[in-house]
Amino acid sequence: MIKLTRRGTIGLGLGAFFALASASTALAADTIKIGYPANLTGIQASLDGPMLNGAKLAASEINAAGGVLGQQIELVIYDSKSDSTTISTVASQLIDSDKVVGIIGFADSDSVLAIGPQVQTAQIPFITPGATSPKLPSQLGNEIFLAAFGDNVQAAVGAEFALNKLNGKTAYLLTDIGTEYTTLLSDYFVTAYEHGGGKILERDTYKIGDKTFTAQIAKLKALSPQPDFVYASSNAEEIGLILKQMRQAGINLPVVGGDGYDTPLLIQVGGDAAKDTYFTTHAYIGEGATPKVQAFIDAYTKSVGNAPENAFAALGYDSVKLMADAIERAGAPDPAKIRDALAATSGLDGVTGTITYRPGISVPDKSVSVIGVKDGKLVLASEAAPTFVAEP
Repeated sequence: MIKLTRRGTIGLGLGAFFALASASTALAADTIKIGYPANLTGIQASLDGPMLNGAKLAASEINAAGGVLGQQIELVIYDSKSDSTTISTVASQLIDSDKVVGIIGFADSDSVLAIGPQVQTAQIPFITPGATSPKLPSQLGNEIFLAAFGDNVQAAVGAEFALNKLNGKTAYLLTDIGTEYTTLLSDYFVTAYEHGGGKILERDTYKIGDKTFTAQIAKLKALSPQPDFVYASSNAEEIGLILKQMRQAGINLPVVGGDGYDTPLLIQVGGDAAKDTYFTTHAYIGEGATPKVQAFIDAYTKSVGNAPENAFAALGYDSVKLMADAIERAGAPDPAKIRDALAATSGLDGVTGTITYRPGISVPDKSVSVIGVKDGKLVLASEAAPTFVAEP
């Protein structure tokens, strides 16, 4: 069974290999089953946890309004533990035993790469709420759909923000080479930044799980002249440590990055060192948000007991609405028909933007929010679509 601690984290009961829950406590026998593998423990938990809460909220709203095609939807949830082997095992359970008609899951591209071959072989439509590699559909096949923008888009917005808003004509590039997300984001950033006239003064790398960045910071500190800013392509677990160690070394340059920063860990770990940090993400979830986002914040707070932790909560919400909309338009809970309906999605209005898939393209065109840290709080720094986007 699933059990929640006071902090809202997920743990496994004794003797239970899988953590299984449903989006409703009272479901009819003829529910429409949608698989939901989530990294509720491990390095991706700070993203996948809020995302699942958003997904559950969407499912409860849909069911309260009568469900889909006259049936209630059921989220079949497993903790995939941020582990590729567990992800593969969970996928087999969802496809072979639970007989789901679609699957939603994950905030990172590596997890999608782990599950992709199985859902493609089984021809089960799959939506990833938070993975942002625009290469995923071409790498895995036509069953894979992104609910979020691609990394080439957010990297371009980050590059243009640095050039135009921070007057950042020179940069130091720090890249986590341990994940698909961070390596791709870094490459896309360089392409867009140099296209806009920016110059990379120095590049360095580290790997996810590292705790000390002394060598990288020494290289940055030795640069003369100093760059105008740092672009750090990082995951949530490391960025707070990087910021603290940089500031302790006397480096107070602006730091720019991607949606991997969008968890409470940025400020919880980084503390005061997170000042003058900016990151691209999917929506501004905070004070002064748009009416649509504010309505989501209110509903999430009522459902979960706290405000949304990040934009990934809204992506989880939007993804369930996207899958339900496709099932409704398909006219039957049939995976092949659902896949075709997903591909034909046009103008679906979500919390994180409007979702439309161009013919043959399973990545939506969406605007990007740039969030900054000021006085220990997240503020909206910009909202934009890029003028130049690198090819996937």
